[in-house]
Amino acid sequence: MTDDRDPLAGTRYDITPIKPFGVAIQALGKGLHVRDIPVAPLRTLVGEHHILLLRGFDTFDAPDELSAYCELWGRLSEWPFGTVLELVEQEQPEDHIFDSSYMPMHWDGMYREQIPEFQVFQCVHAPGAGNGGETTFSHTTAVLERTDPETVARWSKVTGTYHRAMEYYNSVTVSPIVTTHPVHGAPVIRYNEPTAADDADFVNHPDLRFSGLPDDELTEVHRSLRAALYDPAHLYAHHWQTGDLVITDNHTLLHGRNAFTSGAPRHLRRVQVLGTPPLDNPGLVR
Repeated sequence: MTDDRDPLAGTRYDITPIKPFGVAIQALGKGLHVRDIPVAPLRTLVGEHHILLLRGFDTFDAPDELSAYCELWGRLSEWPFGTVLELVEQEQPEDHIFDSSYMPMHWDGMYREQIPEFQVFQCVHAPGAGNGGETTFSHTTAVLERTDPETVARWSKVTGTYHRAMEYYNSVTVSPIVTTHPVHGAPVIRYNEPTAADDADFVNHPDLRFSGLPDDELTEVHRSLRAALYDPAHLYAHHWQTGDLVITDNHTLLHGRNAFTSGAPRHLRRVQVLGTPPLDNPGLVR
């Protein structure tokens, strides 16, 4: 960008679109830190493009440094472990978050009192070429805009009831599959993709139930939803490079993870940033 009126204009980084959605800011040369870029225009970019990648910048050596930076974006979600979740494979995981398996599509905060507006991911160490571990994002507003109205109407009849018990919560939430963005009201999808019940390698299956249509029609709903969410026109799979910082719009997107090679050095840190004001979870039952 060369427009001097733009607060991001400069010669030390380049701004380019990501396909099929998102925007990347690439540092040109060494010595530029992500803290050197004002947060306000970055927030605007996330609102417009839903994914923002900062690549090639100096980032954060320690979790508390990442947390302090994220506070510039807003109030942070507090967990029993603090504000920074270390996403790294554990030797004997009790949940798929800490395993190397795939993670189905979902939205963050669905089981908690408040739903974050933004997710901030820092790649401490990439899994390495050919090892998988991409984080997947689906643009649900685009899905609804590009899907035929009859199919969307069928999806709109279905409500999901989700129960998940793990170290940090034991909660039930209820949400229609098609609902509205809490800030600007555009249609979005809130869906926790079911896992195969007979997948013994998947650690800690959630209990997911869907109502509103007969079982045979629900089967078609899941099939058509998966096809649309994973359509290359709507899906972005981020191939991590060490040092990447990715900020995403949790209200519009669903996200998941591709499986990765067990033992690969994949290490992400994640912080959740609440909206202003924070969004109380409308579907939380307990």
